[in-house]
Amino acid sequence: MSSFIVVGHKVCTDRGFSLNDLTGSTGRLDVLLRCVNSTFMLSNDIRRDLDLYLIFLGEPDPPRTLHFVGNELKYLNPDERSTAALVKNALMKNAVHDWTMSTPGIYVSRRGFADVLAELAGRRIIYLKEDGASISDVNLSQNDVFVLGGKNDLTPDEEKIIQEWPDKQKISLGPRSLHADHCITITMNALDR
Repeated sequence: MSSFIVVGHKVCTDRGFSLNDLTGSTGRLDVLLRCVNSTFMLSNDIRRDLDLYLIFLGEPDPPRTLHFVGNELKYLNPDERSTAALVKNALMKNAVHDWTMSTPGIYVSRRGFADVLAELAGRRIIYLKEDGASISDVNLSQNDVFVLGGKNDLTPDEEKIIQEWPDKQKISLGPRSLHADHCITITMNALDR
């Protein structure tokens, strides 16, 4: 099963955010919500063979990681607002280091970036970055872990964790910077082929 990890460096960890202001007061939660949609949504179905980790590092109480498990997901709809409500519900849980189920297929934890990667040990990391090898020159696997930043690139500390990973590759989806959700869509298309 392929996995995606998207890091939201400024995405708010406050469960009191307004569903009417997903771009302004949430540290661009909307970007990560679109990543959920791109990862799972098909026409009249959802992908069951994927999982997605959204890492929230914004104030007031980071880190919070939401883990979406495709073959367990229920109540996921294609609109951002209903997905935001699922996220809000998850942030209301008293998160600890262990995974706590919020709704079927959505878990929350206090794990940060290094913790999530440690959980995926033994798998190849594919770091999606403009200066990597072309995606057309790389053989992708259904066991790969794809890592990308949400609104911003990964920090030097996060990149160092990837550089020290035993099996990793940096790939580019093209010469221009793309939205995170578009990166997922292009990657999914390459995996499907």
